[in-house]
Amino acid sequence: MKKQEYGRAIGSHLGKTIYESFKDHGVTYIFDRLAQCDAEGCPLDQVKHGELLVQPGLIYRQAS
Repeated sequence: MKKQEYGRAIGSHLGKTIYESFKDHGVTYIFDRLAQCDAEGCPLDQVKHGELLVQPGLIYRQAS
């Protein structure tokens, strides 16, 4: 099992660190934006192809 690798911390949101990027299973993701969330959660229709939603509402896009 491979360990995730994280880039530099660029901020925080709801107590979770926002990393500039991270690598998971050989795929690199770059922070793109905050998701629009409410008490019900974060609607998945705001996540596009090649993007990943990480709790608590961080959207990362796959690096090209």
